[in-house]
Amino acid sequence: MIIYKDIITGDEIISDTFKIVEDGPVLWTADCRKYMKGSENFELEGANPSAEGGDEEEGGEGGQVMVHDIEDQFRLVWLKTEEGMKPSKDAFKAHLKSYVKAVNNKLKEKGASEETIKEFQSGAAAAVKKILANYDNYDVLMNQSMDPNGMHVLIDFREDGVTPFATVWKHGLEEMKV
Repeated sequence: MIIYKDIITGDEIISDTFKIVEDGPVLWTADCRKYMKGSENFELEGANPSAEGGDEEEGGEGGQVMVHDIEDQFRLVWLKTEEGMKPSKDAFKAHLKSYVKAVNNKLKEKGASEETIKEFQSGAAAAVKKILANYDNYDVLMNQSMDPNGMHVLIDFREDGVTPFATVWKHGLEEMKV
């Protein structure tokens, strides 16, 4: 299995267990699943739930929440302001500008080929434009370490309105075989 880690933070972002598809020269998309995750009730054999206070939670929703598989597997965190909203488009645009610059510098630092660096540089502007044009549709998730300089994973839905998919920066990832 290959896990792709953020080249800036080292956080795990995605793996080859997802069907990754190139979306232009610098972006990848991968279909996700959304499912209910929450308080599973485990009961020891021979335990008496009523004596242990376990009956109250039967049949209730408990702490269940809907999550995306990529969010759950890689411990991604929803990016929200203090008001509970995602950042403004202008704030995200500022992040993208600094992120693209940081990835470009990291590629040079890690000795990436001239071809790879040129591919990233020539495709980044169009990718930023595409992301900002669709920004209202995206949910934004941060890496596990919540480093604001790292990659932000964008979640949107396919044309069917049901299938979620993640968008990540191809050049902002490095492979780790496990």
